[in-house]
Amino acid sequence: MKLYQVRKGQFVFFENELYKVYSINPLARKSVHMYRVKDMEQATSRAEEITFHRPQHMDSFMFYGKRYTLREDLEPGIDDFILVTKPDPEPMSHYGLNEFEKVEQIDGRTVLTSRQNIVKRKEFILMSEGMAEGALDISYQDPSKVTEEQQLADQRLERKLSREQEIQPNIGDIYLNLHDGGRSMVVAVVDDDVYLGHGEKFKIKELLDSDNWTLVYVNTDFVL
Repeated sequence: MKLYQVRKGQFVFFENELYKVYSINPLARKSVHMYRVKDMEQATSRAEEITFHRPQHMDSFMFYGKRYTLREDLEPGIDDFILVTKPDPEPMSHYGLNEFEKVEQIDGRTVLTSRQNIVKRKEFILMSEGMAEGALDISYQDPSKVTEEQQLADQRLERKLSREQEIQPNIGDIYLNLHDGGRSMVVAVVDDDVYLGHGEKFKIKELLDSDNWTLVYVNTDFVL
């Protein structure tokens, strides 16, 4: 894949696993910045090292430790996840290609997401929980190369991530912004306010919102 063909938001296979591109730096040797869809682990690569995949109906994959199947034939419900595959945002909405969004309200053929984006039905595919009968597992480009050990690790992933989400922020913890791929360290916690290393302040409940942030490192040496 040539660099000029790589686009922010694309699903790609890298080292046999499914990733999503969140940034491109044409001046860097490894110009493609991405995160692994199943656990948000970041990676960088050259354009020729990845293979493009266009998500479609009945594709199944793990997203942050949970299994989903893309369904064009089902309608979304409140708290369901959707994948925006054909973005056409309204002037006040901010989302792009293959954005993961959580449904907060439904108004006919339009949904309002937890990030206050208005998304039309023609723009997204529903992410239905579980592996649907007849679905194609795209977690790996070549499933035959997946070891038994890796399969067991995937089975444990949801439980592990669920436990981490229950942990309250502490100084030294590192959180990943799910929308821009940036990582930030907690430098102070005052009452219910959390201060991050890049200068922003959030309420604890905002930082624990799994739609926007995820904990990627726990500082076990510091306990409030």
